[in-house]
Amino acid sequence: MRRDRMTGDFAFESTLGKIARVLMGQYGVVVVFSPHGPRVEPGRIVIPEYQVTDDASKDLLVGYLDLLVARSKYCDVAELDHVTSAVERQLAQVIDDRRACMQLIERYPGARAFIARLRQHSADEAARRWNELAWRDKLVWLIERTLWNERPRRTELSPSLDAALRASDDAIAQARAARSTRDSVSAALKLIAGVRALAAGNVSNMMFSAGPLDTFDAQSISSEFEDLGGDGDGNAPSSFDSRQGASSQAVGMGQSPSNALPAASDGVQVSAPGAPDSGRPLLSIPLTTEFDVVTDLTGRGDRAAWRNLRALARSETAPLKAKLERALKADEQTHWRREQERGEIDRPALAKLATSPGYRTPFRVKRISKGRDAAVTLLIDRSGSMAGKKIELARLCAAALCDALTQLSFDCEVLGYGSIESADMRLLYEEQLALGVDLHRYNRFVERLDLMVYKRFGSSDLSGLAMIECGHENPDGEALAWAAERLGNRHAERRILMVLSDGYPATGDGNPWVLRTDLRARIEAIEGAGIETIGVGVLDDAVETFYRNHIVVRHLHELPEVAFRVLGTALLGRSCS
Repeated sequence: MRRDRMTGDFAFESTLGKIARVLMGQYGVVVVFSPHGPRVEPGRIVIPEYQVTDDASKDLLVGYLDLLVARSKYCDVAELDHVTSAVERQLAQVIDDRRACMQLIERYPGARAFIARLRQHSADEAARRWNELAWRDKLVWLIERTLWNERPRRTELSPSLDAALRASDDAIAQARAARSTRDSVSAALKLIAGVRALAAGNVSNMMFSAGPLDTFDAQSISSEFEDLGGDGDGNAPSSFDSRQGASSQAVGMGQSPSNALPAASDGVQVSAPGAPDSGRPLLSIPLTTEFDVVTDLTGRGDRAAWRNLRALARSETAPLKAKLERALKADEQTHWRREQERGEIDRPALAKLATSPGYRTPFRVKRISKGRDAAVTLLIDRSGSMAGKKIELARLCAAALCDALTQLSFDCEVLGYGSIESADMRLLYEEQLALGVDLHRYNRFVERLDLMVYKRFGSSDLSGLAMIECGHENPDGEALAWAAERLGNRHAERRILMVLSDGYPATGDGNPWVLRTDLRARIEAIEGAGIETIGVGVLDDAVETFYRNHIVVRHLHELPEVAFRVLGTALLGRSCS
């Protein structure tokens, strides 16, 4: 989904996540959009960044989701990884995708329509790019269409391709009958062997006659397949990405759409720190998310510590809370629905009641104020630089805001974020390096997210706020996406995300420039979905770089008061002073 034209669709991304969790039967599965999809990672489904313009566009993204869920549930990735030839692996993935999708449709018949939308989109893509495709990619596409019982378009037909398809009838029948990934690989090997045999002249060529503009050039066709067959030592060529399942120039159901944000040739285009922004936001992609930890501390804090913190917080912000409450009540008192048959007596209508015997609507009903129909998330930077007085005042600020919001009947949540090195993640990183895996597309390699829920939505127990402490690093972009997803799931007229931070995003192993472009892109996506963001800079003006609505606290002791005033202004749409 294109982040610059989200149709209110951070909620749609959340919906896709819910669909994925239902289809896969796994609670922790998340769905993300990236220029480097489609692919499946442990606990994560990556869908191509795509420009959503209408319901058909959304159906297409659901089709990608269904395909990737089918891969995750019914395909054996390890079996595919044993195939060293890139073109054979590409074809095996095509065969296995069809097999897996049929299994998914059998269990969830509703997926058929979305898969059909994805198939139609793939056909349109192939037609648009047909003249640019290599012969081998054309053949793989036609085999894919045959497996799906689709009739080729007239422009897709040629003597050489027709001959290769006819020579592959038995192997295609075997592919259609595949019952496992191993069967799919076996059918792919048989298909490639058949085409090579045809090109080598080991199969009768009398089944076709070549036209003057499209002859069956055995030498060039054979070389096309040999070029993708490995380096002679059993290694697949470096340009092939097994997570994509196909070469970058191929077409088909498993490829990114044409208007997806393009990936660099080696993954995420990482520029040097401090490089100017090219105008295209880059996301900071972790090597894996399976080691990330979310700890819910709601109601687990020391009661005495919380009572002391609450008393101090109320002494700091009691006047501001009183002003905000008066302002909210004033708004409520000016909005009444009059001329009602029940409710409270409307005094100005009493005279009419006395003079008009048939008058039956002397009541008024208070309108529900939209000002209080708001959900608020406070997200706190837990980086090491927040240690000392900063985190103490952030804790006090959180207590003051959350206590007041709860008393004023606002739904609120307090979260904290950081990252810390993980021994398991480092081991995985070192294993990937030893295997020669290209890791340029990633920007978090050995640090796991360390996320805290101090007070969750729907709970009235605020004692967990007393446990707010520092962590280590601060990958802001990923943390904001996590907080915004939680906030986006709340049913409220307005959603406000306030972030307390004391600097630029940073991790011990990430490119700082990518972390900054990642934060910009995620804030744009969140705001495009209708979530209001407020950046509060703690003795640092970095928030001015990222947040349109921001304020910098120059004197540390003013943090609780300033944060309360800014939030009150946001809730009222005007100053509450």
